[in-house]
Amino acid sequence: MGFGTSLMLKMTIDDVLTENKIRADVNAWDLGSAKGVKGDLFVMSSDMRKNVDGMEGKMVFVNNITDEKEVADVVLKAIRELKG
Repeated sequence: MGFGTSLMLKMTIDDVLTENKIRADVNAWDLGSAKGVKGDLFVMSSDMRKNVDGMEGKMVFVNNITDEKEVADVVLKAIRELKG
């Protein structure tokens, strides 16, 4: 996933969080840079699943990064799980 794709996904996640009154620091990273970052939650395209070795944190995947409903469902579920 390149930076442009990551930025598109970040904007969608920002919208979802705003709509649900959730505050979070959301960053866009290309896959190579993300491997050196620690995070609570990584959201990425499903086709990146095979490239996440060495990443630390909860990872969730979406099939269509432009589908706001799918992104919302995946992200909000992951946030609920992280909150315990």
